[in-house]
Amino acid sequence: MSAINDTRFQSAVFLLTGIPGKEDVHLWISIPFCIMYAIAIVGNSFILFIIKADPSLHEPMYIFLFVLALTDLSLSISTMPTTLGIFLLNFREISFDACFAQVFFIHTLECIESSVLLLMAFDRLIAIRDPLRYASILTLPKIVKMGLVCVLRGAAVILPLPILLKMFRYCRDNVLSHSYCLHQEVMTMACSDFRVNSVYGLSVALLTVGLDSLLIFLSYVMILKTVLSVTSRTESLRALNTCVSHLCAVLLFYTPIMGLSLIHRFGEGSSPLLQILLGYVYLLVPPLLNPIVYSVKSKHLRERIIRVFAK
Repeated sequence: MSAINDTRFQSAVFLLTGIPGKEDVHLWISIPFCIMYAIAIVGNSFILFIIKADPSLHEPMYIFLFVLALTDLSLSISTMPTTLGIFLLNFREISFDACFAQVFFIHTLECIESSVLLLMAFDRLIAIRDPLRYASILTLPKIVKMGLVCVLRGAAVILPLPILLKMFRYCRDNVLSHSYCLHQEVMTMACSDFRVNSVYGLSVALLTVGLDSLLIFLSYVMILKTVLSVTSRTESLRALNTCVSHLCAVLLFYTPIMGLSLIHRFGEGSSPLLQILLGYVYLLVPPLLNPIVYSVKSKHLRERIIRVFAK
């Protein structure tokens, strides 16, 4: 009997879910999803191309934007196959290993993006508080080292999550409520005691996304304090204007991710549709809107984009 069960567990799959109750119109729903993925991939790829091709944009702010666009592009690619597979082909099955790999990539990229947003806040803080030393503080070698630390931190803290998930036994329906795998939900599918995994996952969330968001908030408190000390209102508004695009990116990233995390852990009586919608907002909207926001708000980047299209 044990051998039969072991065989069943090894060959088992998770079942992904699109939008429950709307299966008959999934093909129509796939159209806006295809458009959003296309805009996100093309928009972020275009940002990468513009920054790489133009030496005048090889400055700290645009290098951080380059890393942000690369992270958003990778995040879109990591969820696109399963999401479009459900809505276009009604292909719901995903193997355990593929699901655990998707958990690793989604949460690692999420952690990296949080770190990049923190570095961008630090960049704005230095530019406003100490503009004369800006170039000497944020040199290219230092930026490369900070980028490597972001990637290594994300991979190191997230890697134990799929390893722990792989050690569990799964004997329930294994029907996930999203069209991709998230750690918080996959963990609850296990028949084993997953308290260690739950505590570790919560600790990782608090020490990465939670800590980063707190440091970003403190950075903006210091930025605001510096701006208010400037006597010229024009200079104050000009300094704050350089932070608008970053603030939009911060709100687009942290608002849905914190809402989804709270619902998964504490919102047992919440609407399933709310979870699904927040899940799509959490992974689709930041990669979709970040290139648009930065293209509109950044004068230098906007001029380079217009020049490319003019040619």
